[in-house]
Amino acid sequence: MKLATLKDSTRDGRLVVVTRDLTRCSEVGHIARTLQAALDDWEHVAPRLAAVAEGLETGAQPSLRFHEHEAASPLPRAYQWADGSAYVNHVELVRKARNAEMPATFWTEPLMYQGGSDSFLSPRDPIVMADETYGIDMEAEIAVIVDDVPMAATIQQARAAIRLIMLVNDVSLRGLIPAELAKGFGFFQSKPSSAFSPIAVTPNELGEAWDGGKLHLPLCVDLNGNPFGRANAGIDMTFDFGELVAHAAKTRPLSAGTIIGSGTVSNKLHGGPGKPVSQGGVGYSCIAEIRTIETIEKGAPTTPFMQFGDTVRIEMKNKAGHSIFGAIEQTITKYEPC
Repeated sequence: MKLATLKDSTRDGRLVVVTRDLTRCSEVGHIARTLQAALDDWEHVAPRLAAVAEGLETGAQPSLRFHEHEAASPLPRAYQWADGSAYVNHVELVRKARNAEMPATFWTEPLMYQGGSDSFLSPRDPIVMADETYGIDMEAEIAVIVDDVPMAATIQQARAAIRLIMLVNDVSLRGLIPAELAKGFGFFQSKPSSAFSPIAVTPNELGEAWDGGKLHLPLCVDLNGNPFGRANAGIDMTFDFGELVAHAAKTRPLSAGTIIGSGTVSNKLHGGPGKPVSQGGVGYSCIAEIRTIETIEKGAPTTPFMQFGDTVRIEMKNKAGHSIFGAIEQTITKYEPC
């Protein structure tokens, strides 16, 4: 089934079940008013939501027109948002851009940071920034929402706890990252609010594209209307979501509603960095990667980070060409103090 959260006067919005073609929805406040409430009692709530989903598809369930612009991120705020870096090719490239060495352990143990989860952007909200010199970049990723996960969970337990899958734009401010990491205490200012896709889907909705830990479909990233990235999320993923969730739960339990991200989706080409879409490659899921490749090949980057007025669109389609999660579409906007 497909779930979304419609904006209303509350912080957490109201939960709806959405048709597979993303055209209609049904409010389910009598079952669970919010997605977090549904996740808190998933064993009992999920079958009732699935019945609504089935009724929507057959026409037996009352429905409303669904508009992606009216949707918040599925969880407008969450108890926890932890982002991994499962595509080690991406890590290697962006570290090269900072002249940072690549520790060998990055290939054997996931890298992960804890992001801010108190105020996610809606999928069509602008990315508001005070200064273009921050180095504004998109990071197109896959994310999962889990049920309760016990501390020291096995990879198998972690995979079994995955309840929903969605897309994410993990906004990064590349100009702030080096100085912040040099302090030795991790990201904070360089990682502003992220945005998630309008729709979160259950694993069974993805069919053979979901193998229990990876999503085997291209992630479409467009910059100002032009194809920028088409990397396949199931390729070159060093750590699957079971491994990422288990890593997050190594020393603590995870509460229902915890979001775990994959990190920027990134594909290699014959052992080396990929090519731009315009050159027949699968492109990139962030600007930092192409800038690193330009530096390697030309001695300096030529692609600028995002500027005011630029728009990024992130979407994933099934084999029939239909949108699965709806689209994240955001324009960079200058912050104006009240």
